[in-house]
Amino acid sequence: MKRKLLSVLLAGAMVFSLAACGNDSGESGSEGSSAAGSDSAESSSAESGSASEESSAETSQESAGESSEEEAITCTLKVWAPSEDQDQEYGAWLQTMCEQFNELHPNWDITFEYGVCTESDARKQVLNDLEAAADVFLFSSTNLEYFCKEQALAELGGKYLDTVNEHYSPTLVSSLTYEDGGVYGVPLTTNTYFMYYDKSVFSEEDIKSMDKMLEKGKVSVQLDNGFYNACFFLGVGGTFFGEDGMSRESGVKFYSDEGVAMTEYLIDLAKNENFVSASPEDAISMMREGTVNAYFCGTWQAAQTQEILGDNFGVAPLPSVNVNGTDYQLRPFNSAKGIGVKSTTQYPQVAIELALYLGGYDSEKYHYENRGYVPCYDEYLATDEIQADEVVMVDNYTVSNIAVPRMSFTEMSWFWTPAESFGKEILSGEVTKDNAAEKLQAFETAANSSGLE
Repeated sequence: MKRKLLSVLLAGAMVFSLAACGNDSGESGSEGSSAAGSDSAESSSAESGSASEESSAETSQESAGESSEEEAITCTLKVWAPSEDQDQEYGAWLQTMCEQFNELHPNWDITFEYGVCTESDARKQVLNDLEAAADVFLFSSTNLEYFCKEQALAELGGKYLDTVNEHYSPTLVSSLTYEDGGVYGVPLTTNTYFMYYDKSVFSEEDIKSMDKMLEKGKVSVQLDNGFYNACFFLGVGGTFFGEDGMSRESGVKFYSDEGVAMTEYLIDLAKNENFVSASPEDAISMMREGTVNAYFCGTWQAAQTQEILGDNFGVAPLPSVNVNGTDYQLRPFNSAKGIGVKSTTQYPQVAIELALYLGGYDSEKYHYENRGYVPCYDEYLATDEIQADEVVMVDNYTVSNIAVPRMSFTEMSWFWTPAESFGKEILSGEVTKDNAAEKLQAFETAANSSGLE
């Protein structure tokens, strides 16, 4: 699909690349999927909080000045978001933010048309009829390639790209970057995982090492799920699509001396009586029963876990594991929820400004306070309010320091079934130390094949 030329040209210094994402490569395939005593949390929260508030105020003043000079525009914008983001019970985030945005731009007379569409459904709804789709919508970074192949998203450029690079973690921005190097969305929140644990069982020193934890209590990781078992191989240097995640032809690389050693570690781990392989949903039930003391998961089970553990609620980045005398930091995936602008919007200036506002300081604050949405805007993360939230701090530390971007290449879909099978074979004992190298090589080969050849 060739996008039509944009009908509104941006003036002078307002450089904004609205070249639709795209690359005419013919690959197809895929699906997709998501902390922290941060170093920044150890700095003076009072200083960081006040600095962020001043920065926000200065930004608002600058925006007000720019708004008074904006050319008059009257338009209607379609905006899509999940139903929860439009529910009065959660503060009607979308409507509230759009109305505030309208007020901040007195020279713009914007009528908003709201529609319900989840981040995962955006791929189908937008690509089914681009012309009828929303001008601004939320989407999952794991579907980025689908949008780019259809040239459906506007690429951020000029001062807008500078804004995104300045205010969000590079790992998060990478999740919204396509292989052509273009950035095609404004980050809204993260999707990674870390560890919940019972403070009455594990000390702050224990939680740095999975091996020490296994000496004291039960630890659960879903070993037959690629989303979770990949963290072990990423920890010893395994890669997805090259070191920078942008080399499609590099595929999945797990096979190495270190990879074989990690496979042997996992064989022993599966036999450890204090290790439990369970989904996060099952693990939290076992934690309630007292048969699991720590498990890997993301922000989506934070409230339930806190309710179970009470004062003993603990949250931390993934631990290290010791393989043949060397400690390796486990490294989880990270993807993002982004705010996209369709490439054919008639009002690119208004649409991109709105996208940036929805992902900005005031909007993330409102989202967090009314729906508990995990923020990712750096200046808001530095405030006292967020520095006091240990779950958000662990999430932010993970994304900024140890997570690996889960790229959107459709070939990623080839990985999940072999990863599940490999995990099951380790748990069943089919993978042994005698055949570990052979089995890991077979796993890597399967992860790089569509299975149709």
